[in-house]
Amino acid sequence: MADPSSAIIVDYYTSRHREADRLRARPSGRLEWLRTLELLDDLLPVPPARILDVGGADGAYARHLAAAGHRIRLLDLVPAHVTQARSGRPTIDADVADARALPETDDRYDATLLLGPLYHLVHRDDRVTALTEAVRVTRPGGLVVAAAISRFAGPLHFAATRRWAESIAREARTLLTDGRNNPGIGFTVAYFHRVDELTDEFEAAGLTRVAVQGIEGPGWTAAEAAADAPDADVVLDHALGIARVYGREPALLAASAHLLASGVVPVPKVGRAPVDRPD
Repeated sequence: MADPSSAIIVDYYTSRHREADRLRARPSGRLEWLRTLELLDDLLPVPPARILDVGGADGAYARHLAAAGHRIRLLDLVPAHVTQARSGRPTIDADVADARALPETDDRYDATLLLGPLYHLVHRDDRVTALTEAVRVTRPGGLVVAAAISRFAGPLHFAATRRWAESIAREARTLLTDGRNNPGIGFTVAYFHRVDELTDEFEAAGLTRVAVQGIEGPGWTAAEAAADAPDADVVLDHALGIARVYGREPALLAASAHLLASGVVPVPKVGRAPVDRPD
């Protein structure tokens, strides 16, 4: 299901950006990393579970889950990511694939993760297709977990890092209704979600018991603003504590840079045998 935007995304992650560095370089990345690990450990079944990591990049989360005892397979659109996943320690079983057409059999996994693909699918139909594919390869009663970028993450990040300008204000106004990132001011082809959109897409894919959490919490901008301050680690620790307290608070979900949604693959209803009745 190749398309022009796929080539742009592959080039971005191959030539211009290292995903593993993002999770270490800035306070918001470290906060995202720590909270995502906590949330996954809380959501996923106890090891050893069969987990498919779709869009798993170089395998940072996959390696953590493998170390916890899970059986992991990773799929990613970017060949360089797959090479990194295979060559790291521990080695991850990994292949190149598009989230919209998974090369996996039905009902194979206990849980399927999409911690990146929804960012880069700007059309709702494509996002629902990716989620529907995740449902297909996950057993009934299993879990699908997906991350999304909050609609407000980009402008908040520019403000926290002292880069707010009139061009960013114009982009922020456009994002309110459009949701599509402008690669000209940073990042790449991407879609920024509202909370209700993410819930709707999960339900459209057939998932039940859908829940959305904020990953970084509302304190992540303070951690970013204090990145070069002497007490940066203290602020980051406080932001982490705030995220733990308010991660499920509906009024504050969209203040996180990233959202994490989870849903359960429905179990087919078993038909009842006919009941014999006396004449």
